Amino acid sequence: MKDDSCIFCKIANGEIPSNTIYEDGEFRVILDLGPASKGHALILPKSHYKDICEADQAVAEKLFPLAAKLGGAMKQSLGASGFNVVQNNGTSAGQTVFHLHVHVIPRYDGGPQMVAWNPQEANNDELKATAKVIRDTLG
Repeated sequence: MKDDSCIFCKIANGEIPSNTIYEDGEFRVILDLGPASKGHALILPKSHYKDICEADQAVAEKLFPLAAKLGGAMKQSLGASGFNVVQNNGTSAGQTVFHLHVHVIPRYDGGPQMVAWNPQEANNDELKATAKVIRDTLG
C-alpha cells in the first residue's frame, strides 16, 4: 500500500530522486538531506505506515537487522566509531514525516553529543505502578 500524498512513499518508490545507498523489494535507504553527521541515513519502507504501531509485523521484524547491517557498513567505510538507531513516533517524539522511517546515524570519536537525555529520579513504588499500568494494557 502506498499513499500518493506522502513524500517518503514517493522517495521510497523512486518517484523522487534520492541518494540511495541500499534498496530491496521492501525498503529504500537514503542519505538524510539534513544529516546529524556524515552518512546519516533513513530506512524507508516502500509501503506506507504512519508509524511503528501501524507497521506490518514482517516489515517491522526486518528494520533492526537492516539498521545493524547499515551501521556496520558505516563503521567500516566511514570510520564511524559507533551509530545510533532512532525511530520517532508522534509529534511529541519528534516525528515530522508521518511515514515510518528509521534513522541510522554514524557517530564519530570527538563528535557532537546526540540522542542523549538526563536520567530522572524515580522511586520504586512509582516504577511498580507504571509497570503495572503498562502490563495491564498489554494484556
